[in-house]
Amino acid sequence: MAAYGLYTHIASNKFRSMLLLGGLFLLIYVLVYAGALIAEVMINGNGSVEYYLMRALRDLLAAFPYATAAAAAWIVIAYFFHQNMIDAVTGGESVTRQQEPRLYNLLENLCISRGIPMPKLKIMDSPALNAFATGLNRRQYSVTVTAGLLNALNDQEIEAVLGHELTHIRNGDVQLMVVAVIIAGVVGFFGELFFRMFTNFSWSSGGSGWSSSSSSSRSSSSSSDSNSKNSGGGAVIVVIIAIALIVVAWLMSQVVKLALSRSRELLADAGSVELTKNPDAMISALRKIENRGELPGATSAVMELCVDNPREGFADLFATHPPVQSRVDALVKFAGCHDPGPLALPSDTDDAPPQDAEVEQPGSEAPTPPPLRSPSPGGPWGGTSGPDGVPGTGPAGPWGRHR
Repeated sequence: MAAYGLYTHIASNKFRSMLLLGGLFLLIYVLVYAGALIAEVMINGNGSVEYYLMRALRDLLAAFPYATAAAAAWIVIAYFFHQNMIDAVTGGESVTRQQEPRLYNLLENLCISRGIPMPKLKIMDSPALNAFATGLNRRQYSVTVTAGLLNALNDQEIEAVLGHELTHIRNGDVQLMVVAVIIAGVVGFFGELFFRMFTNFSWSSGGSGWSSSSSSSRSSSSSSDSNSKNSGGGAVIVVIIAIALIVVAWLMSQVVKLALSRSRELLADAGSVELTKNPDAMISALRKIENRGELPGATSAVMELCVDNPREGFADLFATHPPVQSRVDALVKFAGCHDPGPLALPSDTDDAPPQDAEVEQPGSEAPTPPPLRSPSPGGPWGGTSGPDGVPGTGPAGPWGRHR
């Protein structure tokens, strides 16, 4: 379902969320079938491939209602408790206006300006620079900001980050991301469970099928020559098929996460500019967050919810976020704003060795400072850079705000 505007993008996200939920049940059935194949081989190791496939299919039909109930129960648990699970991983804690008046007022002003319901506000005690939004409905929506982000960014940059997360909520992106995390989590759990169960057993060539790896191997080695002809070759093929199904299910769960089109981050950046009318603040926020957003101890599922995910996929094929440079280039192109380039934070230079100051010789002229970047023309939101090239010193735009 293609999305050509804001409302079609929201409708597309809801449609894809329903497809992903259906995909969760399908992947559960695939895992149950793979588990049934391994179980049948463990029970009888001398059957043919057709025998195992038919027996496993019968087991799947018998387990169908239980697997469906288990998947539905997981969805219900995730629906009501996913925020608690994320908070347990990240350590996010809810804050009030009295505890964080600066952050709370910035978020509330953005919500009031556009009639957006006020989400819950949480702070994560981490020096990393990042933020993310979660929730499946209006009563659950929340925005989590790291303490490092509050310390490193100014008010306008924090406002831009909050606008980015509010856009994810408005567009329905958070619903899609949470559903994908649910699917990837349940498939990964059962896939690991089957692999652990599989590695705890070893094939006995005596024709008796699978036995525990802790059992004695002397009897199997003594009868290996006499019973090698009776060993079930079909069982080996079926085990390979079961492993392949588990691997395919896991890969499909990763593909589900890639269904979260990386364009959602570009749309959220544009939505933040539309909310704040300050594209330069969004760019400077991205430049400060760049390569500083790693959350220690956070799972990959949580990192995929963040403003920036520094964990890149293989050859950038499985990266969930576009590079910061691409996001900045898009804002410069369509918003006509200013890119200051990579920014250094004060904390980055605290440990740097001091450089020897140049001693001015008598009669020598002071070195000429490098020329400042020429001011860029005002974007569609009004407001221009000042005569010294510093945003925010020029005339105010139509919304009464300086750039």
